[in-house]
Amino acid sequence: MAERRSDDSARDRGRGGGRPPRRDGSRPVRGGADRPDRRPRDGAAREDRPRHDDPPIPEEVTARDLNGPARNELKTLSKENADEVARHLAMAARLIDDDPALAHRHALAASRRAGRIAIVRETVAITAYATEDYALALRELRTYRRISGKDDQIALLVDSERGVGRPDRALEVGRAVDRSALPVPVRVELAIAMSGARLDLGETERALTELDIPELDPDRAFEWSPALFAARAAVLEELGRTDEAALWQRRADIAAEALHDASGAADLETIVIEDTVIEDDAVEGDRS
Repeated sequence: MAERRSDDSARDRGRGGGRPPRRDGSRPVRGGADRPDRRPRDGAAREDRPRHDDPPIPEEVTARDLNGPARNELKTLSKENADEVARHLAMAARLIDDDPALAHRHALAASRRAGRIAIVRETVAITAYATEDYALALRELRTYRRISGKDDQIALLVDSERGVGRPDRALEVGRAVDRSALPVPVRVELAIAMSGARLDLGETERALTELDIPELDPDRAFEWSPALFAARAAVLEELGRTDEAALWQRRADIAAEALHDASGAADLETIVIEDTVIEDDAVEGDRS
């Protein structure tokens, strides 16, 4: 059964197509990107001033290309400014996969206009992560968390701590959250990020244990299944259990195929697949 949940889609919500933690548990590599300009104290009075370093936006891109809930967060801005910020966020979402650097420039342009809006800081964080500027991603994720009061980007926060070389701190951040209160996809992403931090510390057996969660169902494909299966395969490979690793990677591939087939097309929306049985004799025969 396939169900569209546009409210869960990073692109629909204007998050710049949010990048999840490294799915194979590998350690991120530091990169660089410009820090967003500081918002002037009288920013509201100056919001319409020219911004010559803003990337251009095609005329056909309008504020309505950003999802409604995301646009609602911009209502505290003037109409003109809100529309321009929405267009930059829409461009960030459109470009995140193919040109993350340009997506980041659009996110920074939105931040210069609306740096106190949660979704704007979230988009800057996600695009910074995509360009491998993990220090900036951390700063922006903390600001987003403070403004919004949400933990829905906790996995990205953990993974960004890994990116700046602090796996111990990453584990602390992850353990401080009440996982039972997290949505299932966020909880799975957090488990993958925590497993990666264990790998960074050389704690391979414990990295595998981090992935032993109820959502690890080898017989059904959910939106989180391919990433979770692939993460388990990577840890098993590190442990030298190559046959099991190959089996879980096969499961990941089958799950991804099942999800794609259920979506019906290369849709830009997030497709949540519920109770889709993975039909594969090799997979069915092993429950390791």
